[in-house]
Amino acid sequence: MVRRRNGFTLIELVVVILILGILAGVGAPKLFSTSGLATENGVRQTLSIIRDSIELYSADNGGTFPTCTGTGVGATNFHGLMADYVRGKFPASPVGVEDNLITVATGTGPAVANNATGWMYNPTTGEFICNCTADTPSADTGNYNEL
Repeated sequence: MVRRRNGFTLIELVVVILILGILAGVGAPKLFSTSGLATENGVRQTLSIIRDSIELYSADNGGTFPTCTGTGVGATNFHGLMADYVRGKFPASPVGVEDNLITVATGTGPAVANNATGWMYNPTTGEFICNCTADTPSADTGNYNEL
């Protein structure tokens, strides 16, 4: 006598549900474009942390902003000065060049991004921006350097 199966076993159902859950977890952020918004929010949060650190440094040092004399690797003096104000390793920019190096802006006007490094800093004004001119996901006319 041959016994016929009239359905799926519990193990088979669990495996199928697990596979569908993994596919949904991978595909849903891409489908709903939430990964771009998450990146934008990450940039906003990182900028807020660094800008607050610059203000704390300025308050502790009689209103002077931290110096930054070189671009990129030469800007390590900025990283060193911020070490007491930023917890952990200096953050890398999640967009653009995606590094933690800094381009130094000069003058008293607003910093203009040139996409050369992850960040741009003006030691005269204390302005710190994301050095990336790519459009943000939340606004067609907004760029990451304007956050």
